[in-house]
Amino acid sequence: MRLDELLFSQGFGTRRLCAGLIERGLVSVRGTVCTDPATECNTDEPGLPFSVQDQPWAYHAKAYLMLHKPTGTECSHRPGAWPSVYSLLPAALRQRPTPGKVQGVQAVGRLDQDTTGLLLLSDDGAFIHRMNSPKRHVPKVYEVTAKHPLDDKQRDRLLAGVVLDDDPRPVRAAACEVVAPTHLRLTLTEGKYHQVKRMVAAVGNRVEGLHRSQIGGLVLPADMAPGQWRWLSEADLALLAS
Repeated sequence: MRLDELLFSQGFGTRRLCAGLIERGLVSVRGTVCTDPATECNTDEPGLPFSVQDQPWAYHAKAYLMLHKPTGTECSHRPGAWPSVYSLLPAALRQRPTPGKVQGVQAVGRLDQDTTGLLLLSDDGAFIHRMNSPKRHVPKVYEVTAKHPLDDKQRDRLLAGVVLDDDPRPVRAAACEVVAPTHLRLTLTEGKYHQVKRMVAAVGNRVEGLHRSQIGGLVLPADMAPGQWRWLSEADLALLAS
């Protein structure tokens, strides 16, 4: 792939802008400055390292990311009262060219503004559809802070199923553990609107704090601070597929 096309594919601007960055000596590949936009790059090499204006980067044909979503952020490109989670990402990830009208990576599902934890993002439409498909029943683990102490009766009702106001069919937790008096670890395989909050309310309690700690087999790293992001590795993707 030509170097200017590589930069364009990674979200560093229009083809003309990318060519200009190269001609001005602002782009290097494997530590060597390149000034010819037609320089051929081996994109078959995983993670081909390059830099733009001293910003280190690596080539990815498709973007697969994890983000530790902080509280007070919205999973929207047009947020209302709260900042967008996309503002936490580098411009290149927000500008990656895609076939659709909306450019850049997209959140795989949404978390409410007051919910924290593991959020996946990608520009791979097939991956996003696969992860969101209700037919796949991808388990998601939530750490719930409840207003009132939890008991075995509430846990058993969540496992047996509760009826929400928009569906007569019971909604069941795939797993449910009372970790501490007001700490519930809840595993769901569906993605209904405000599902955790409504399920907990249905058993006579209230969610005071909500954190998603795991999707599939992928656990949010303990050392990943709110607002931080990183690329998903092949091993990470395998955990999501299992």
